[in-house]
Amino acid sequence: MKRALTLLSFGAVLAFASTQLLATGNLENGKQKAATCFACHGADGNSVDPQYPRLAGQYNLYIQQALHEYKTGQRSNPIMKGFVATLSEQDIEDVAAYFSSLPTKLDTLQGHIQGDK
Repeated sequence: MKRALTLLSFGAVLAFASTQLLATGNLENGKQKAATCFACHGADGNSVDPQYPRLAGQYNLYIQQALHEYKTGQRSNPIMKGFVATLSEQDIEDVAAYFSSLPTKLDTLQGHIQGDK
């Protein structure tokens, strides 16, 4: 039993450490760089308009991937393409770190899927 608890504790520490390693970017710089995002996505990353995704609490690497895809044109949105055009790799990491660190208000998808009434 003691060995199992030791292994479980070690696993929890390892999981926490790996999460921290994936959480790249500077939160304070990210907040400053994300200021232009606030008009649509909300200052706390929890947009109240269903046409704009809630970014708070989203996976860091997912936000980074989405921003890269807007930048390369893999995702097509002229507004987002314009916003990400000037972001450096570090800026993208910082913005993703900021939004992923925020608490989300999304607890279900009801009312948040396009066409859902």
